[in-house]
Amino acid sequence: MSIIQIEHLSKTFDSKENQVHALNDVSLSIEEGEIFGVIGLSGAGKSTLVRCLNLLEVPTSGTVTIGGKNLLELSKEELRRERQSIGMIFQHFNLLMQRNVLDNVCFPMEIAGISKKTARKKALEYLRTVGLEEKAKAYPVQLSGGQKQRVAIARVLASNPGIILCDEATSALDPQTTRTILELLKKINKEYGITIVLITHEMRVVEEICDRVAVLYHGHLEEIGSVQEVFGNPKTRAAKSLILARQSEQLEEEINREVEYGNV
Repeated sequence: MSIIQIEHLSKTFDSKENQVHALNDVSLSIEEGEIFGVIGLSGAGKSTLVRCLNLLEVPTSGTVTIGGKNLLELSKEELRRERQSIGMIFQHFNLLMQRNVLDNVCFPMEIAGISKKTARKKALEYLRTVGLEEKAKAYPVQLSGGQKQRVAIARVLASNPGIILCDEATSALDPQTTRTILELLKKINKEYGITIVLITHEMRVVEEICDRVAVLYHGHLEEIGSVQEVFGNPKTRAAKSLILARQSEQLEEEINREVEYGNV
């Protein structure tokens, strides 16, 4: 069953000199409980798309339906409540630097009016889920990039979301840390049944975690299907260019490994 449905979505940004068509007539649906990837080069419209899913960006035209509700028809108060079920993880973590880890995770529960005692108990549970219970009293400045992203994930879980939007959530991380974060997201998807929408320009991320993928190119939806279908038999020029880029990246990785082990 579709939990997210977007139809004929377009977004245009006006500037003094011209108009930028970030999204052009994009339609797709995302099934409840799946991990859905959106991939494309820089400027493809990926981040604009994900920000339209919770109306951080208001579409110029089209509809965004979450759980059967058209977000564009909701009042401000109704939209605020609906957003509580849509978590978002950013590339640069967006942690509150003046708060320790535990208080960062408690923050959304405080906003929701949950008692301090209950919030702290739940926050510790979420920190256990992401493997950071021992860092509860640490401050963000004392954490690595991967640890900061784990705190951000725990904070999102604290809002009890049905959907998590990931906007280039691993782009600031090294390859090994990226793998651990992806494993954590897969664990959360399986254990909590949360639908995950993952925006990235990294094909290896999509290969590792996603069930289905959409390819964006200059604001247009070029291709959509299972990861195996799209990556194994790309039908559009945009998808083929991404596949070629990934193959070149894999070849470079293999050469580097050979050099490292002294085989070249």
